[in-house]
Amino acid sequence: MDGLTPSILQRGHLTCHCLLIETRDSLVLVDTGYGLKDVHDPHSRLSEFFLKQLKPDLRDEMTARRQIENLGFRADDVRHILLSHLDFDHAGGLDDFPSAKVHMMQTEIQGARAQKTWLDRQRFRPQQWSTERNWLAYHAESGESWYGFAKVHALEGLPPEILMLPLIGHTLGHAGVAIQRAEGWLLYAGDAYFYEGEMNVEKPHCTPGLTLYQIMMEKDRRSRLWNQNRLRELVKLHGHDIDIFCAHDVAEFTRLAGRSPDVPVRPLPKEETTRDRDFPREQPLH
Repeated sequence: MDGLTPSILQRGHLTCHCLLIETRDSLVLVDTGYGLKDVHDPHSRLSEFFLKQLKPDLRDEMTARRQIENLGFRADDVRHILLSHLDFDHAGGLDDFPSAKVHMMQTEIQGARAQKTWLDRQRFRPQQWSTERNWLAYHAESGESWYGFAKVHALEGLPPEILMLPLIGHTLGHAGVAIQRAEGWLLYAGDAYFYEGEMNVEKPHCTPGLTLYQIMMEKDRRSRLWNQNRLRELVKLHGHDIDIFCAHDVAEFTRLAGRSPDVPVRPLPKEETTRDRDFPREQPLH
């Protein structure tokens, strides 16, 4: 499953990779992972099918909200959430940030709300959507170009260094998030791929377990494989400028975060935290 666990009789390990971005006046969270309500009452929030299949390690201290608080911030400092898609393991923490604007693709909202198939009803959990009034939708028919990707969106209320680009296939409105830093771009590909070997330009490969899981979960196989190939081309042509990573690969998380995904983020040193300075206060959205 993960390319690391030595035996098929042992449980493999994946991670739910979220990003926290500090802008001039707020925090921006990219995906939310599981939330506090998922941890405390999983059987009313998550499907029994996925609870049995994935056996998620649900811990209070590992939720995005608790880790953000551990860094010295407040939950309401998170003014924006960029959501790659509405699967339960990416959207479970929406409830923990009730005042945040939530940015995602319009086709993702439509597909999740439709609940057309049994699997849709297991993966898209309206129990996690208490903040629907704060959702902002972007249309795939419009947008700009970015490194050959079309229909890329600047986001309302956010600086131009943060972009959302459609990467459909896993879901009908799946998207990645690109963040420009002084040293180059970060591209969070969400569930456009699951295993770091899939971005190997010379010989792309994936574990058997994750190959089957991606096939099981895909909404548009042709688009999913096409977008994976486009990401590999991006690595080939611009890998020196763009660092691409996905949501669930443990090795990628460890490389970027500098720590194991099994432990929460460490508190920032006093001189680096914003505990003693407030972001400008805004009126709540509700």
